[in-house]
Amino acid sequence: QVQLVESGGGSVQTGGSLRLSCAASGVRYSSMYMGWFRQAPGKEREGVATIYIGDGSIDYADSVKGRFTISRDNAKNTVYLEMNSLKPEDTAMYYCASRIGLRVGSYSLNWSVYNYWGQGTQVTVSS
Repeated sequence: QVQLVESGGGSVQTGGSLRLSCAASGVRYSSMYMGWFRQAPGKEREGVATIYIGDGSIDYADSVKGRFTISRDNAKNTVYLEMNSLKPEDTAMYYCASRIGLRVGSYSLNWSVYNYWGQGTQVTVSS
């Protein structure tokens, strides 16, 4: 059974930073995608950043490029999302997700191709 456990959310002011962590268990960590997605009230879930564990290929949403960094620690089966220069529009519930299966190329930021989800962690950015 795949389990994803997120941590690191919180409240910051505009321009602040947060680091999210997602620890994966019960899965062959090396052959999957892991990604961060977010959903604000009344809005659709959107992909933020994803990484293919096998070769480290990374994709970012345009809205976070240059501000967010996704990384992995294979020894800990953990993926991180470093968020800098946070804006109020980054406020959302952030979810970690994993996909086990064929590579999906340009669809890696599409939430519908992911199989497993964490419980979510809230990020709130105040102006």
